[in-house]
Amino acid sequence: MAIREVREIGDDILTKQCKKVTKMTFRTKMLITDMLETMYEKNGVGLAAPQVGVLKQIVVIDVGEGPIILINPEITETSGEQTGEEGCLSVPGKWGIVTRPDHVKVRALNQDMVPFEVEGEGLLARAFCHEIDHLHGELYVNKTQDGLHDVSYEPEEETEE
Repeated sequence: MAIREVREIGDDILTKQCKKVTKMTFRTKMLITDMLETMYEKNGVGLAAPQVGVLKQIVVIDVGEGPIILINPEITETSGEQTGEEGCLSVPGKWGIVTRPDHVKVRALNQDMVPFEVEGEGLLARAFCHEIDHLHGELYVNKTQDGLHDVSYEPEEETEE
């Protein structure tokens, strides 16, 4: 078990397509363990394998309800819409406003390579979309509505006159 280096925006690996996982190996199990440990250490809610330099279709997510491990995930259904703040461990110190589906259904394999489906709403739906985008070389920065902001930036509140 080890904390891995999180690759940051500008690193070419973050723009590449990931390969499907065809069998569970000891090294892949260690990668998943390391990814979870790294995500928790960095206070993230999700982490995709390319963010730690591995071009495999593996995602780990925990929005406070326990870890979800997705191997070869595929979004099969979406509905609704939510717009909100989004950040990324690979884009430290920044955030942006992104619109995502409010409800997402995902088909994937678990750590035992057994197919399953999982659904999420709100933050979990956002995390599914964000992390699965990483597997296709996409970063949220290309989806922001008003560009990136520094973490210390707080938009002015609108007042009624």
